Amino acid sequence: MTIDLGRGLVLRNPVMTASGTFGYGEEYTDFVDLSQLGGIIVKGTTLNPREGNPYPRMAETPSGMLNCVGLQNKGVQYFIDTIYPRIKDFDTNVLLNLSGSTLEDYVKGAEMIDALDKIPAIELNVSCPNVKQGGMAFGVTCAGISQVVSEVRKIYHKHLMVKLSPNVTNIAEIALAAEAAGADSVSLINTLMGMAIDAERRKPKLSVVTGVGGISNATDAVEFMLAGASAIEIGTANFIDPAVSAKVAWGINEYCERHGFEKVTDLIGALEC
Repeated sequence: MTIDLGRGLVLRNPVMTASGTFGYGEEYTDFVDLSQLGGIIVKGTTLNPREGNPYPRMAETPSGMLNCVGLQNKGVQYFIDTIYPRIKDFDTNVLLNLSGSTLEDYVKGAEMIDALDKIPAIELNVSCPNVKQGGMAFGVTCAGISQVVSEVRKIYHKHLMVKLSPNVTNIAEIALAAEAAGADSVSLINTLMGMAIDAERRKPKLSVVTGVGGISNATDAVEFMLAGASAIEIGTANFIDPAVSAKVAWGINEYCERHGFEKVTDLIGALEC
């Protein structure tokens, strides 16, 4: 079940938990044995503390969940001083999702995280608005993503995963630009734009409207891997079943045994067209 994503990031199985849906992992230890997971990606962290968006921030929909948390967190230094000592010895890979509003934010934050021995990778969130360029997200143009990835790559020496925005015309071009600039892997996808309306109040259910959806069971995960994914992240489903990530890992293993796959990497891109 082992997946080697390169540059020192080896997962015991292809299942990771998505940033923002699994806290710092410690919140879920009563429900799931973290050693059964390939990795956890902790909540989005920025160089400086952020308050996030006004409430309400979450709304359930028939097809998933809408959210607009807005990256509320206490900053990289707080993570290093307070959170990291509590989670660094988890028996799984701990990745940090890093966001920023300026190029300098990303570079400084990555440099600080690079010094942490027990964080083998950063998931770079390039869907954040670049405040120096009128609020356009770094990850919606090839030039923007090339700039931020290449600058972070210069000072960050471990596995660099780049989380791509779906709100683009051609995500393949963006992915190739990230790769060319030094990304070791890409995670697809970040938040989709969406809206939920309270018809009785005739108002939006969220203060700022965005949305995300994805994998909720082993079949979903296998489908993603057959289509070419090397590993997967589980997000919204964690709120429904806190042990879902472990169940998905077991389910992938069972699928491999049932279909005669000797190793999970044989699933990757194995879709027969």
